Amino acid sequence: MKLEIGQAAPLFAVQSDEGNEIELSELKGKNVVLYFYPKDDTPGCTIEAQDFTKKIKEFEKLDCIVLGVSKDSAKDHCKFIEKYNLAFNLLVDEDATLCKEYGVIKEKSMFGKKYLGIDRTTFLIDKMGKIVRIWNSVKVNGHVEEVLKELAKLAKA
Repeated sequence: MKLEIGQAAPLFAVQSDEGNEIELSELKGKNVVLYFYPKDDTPGCTIEAQDFTKKIKEFEKLDCIVLGVSKDSAKDHCKFIEKYNLAFNLLVDEDATLCKEYGVIKEKSMFGKKYLGIDRTTFLIDKMGKIVRIWNSVKVNGHVEEVLKELAKLAKA
């Protein structure tokens, strides 16, 4: 499924690292950064998570919640959060249901082997639940600043 800017973000109710369920419909009235990443505690994913954590106060000032999503277990998410003192929730998507709904599962290749994995993708969802920006195949360096700039524009609109 290919999601487009301007359409309603697919609703979800997914378990977080803390074991509670986070529902997109309950986040109406807040902006949401929903970012998908390949794996906890790997180099790029760690940098991205730390960058979001360093800027979390700026996201909060812009009335925005940051949520990370990967196919890791709640236990792995908890270790990752604890190890790097992350300041936001990670959603558990072990069966890739949410990843598939948001269209972030892509064919990748490593050492000549092809496999299906998460394409690092970020969605910016406005207070009404509409997708206002999509970043595909994200390059980690500078990405969080780019998301903040877009969020600041949204706040002024």
